[in-house]
Amino acid sequence: MPDTGRVKSQDTPFEGGPMDGRVLPVLVGMTGHPPKTYRIPVPAPDGGPPTVLVYRREPRTGPRLGFARWKYVHDPGGGPRSRPRWPWSKPPGGRDAAPGGGPDATHG
Repeated sequence: MPDTGRVKSQDTPFEGGPMDGRVLPVLVGMTGHPPKTYRIPVPAPDGGPPTVLVYRREPRTGPRLGFARWKYVHDPGGGPRSRPRWPWSKPPGGRDAAPGGGPDATHG
């Protein structure tokens, strides 16, 4: 009987930023892939709010030598990436948003 209670991880390399050159065990999901974004909170030395390092998953190129198929690359901006655009989703500015004014703006 397979052991379904085990949590699986895979050693994943990090590139760029303070984690450059390190290899950390990253938990993988049911599909066997690590998360697309990996956030590492770093506590502030003065007790203030932590700084969050953001790394994005990218496919590895070249020989793997026993490592994972993925690597994490530092994203200094750390902002949210675009979300999937489903046909039923509203555009970010709204469907009726016009560049020169609201939907009531007239030209003439």
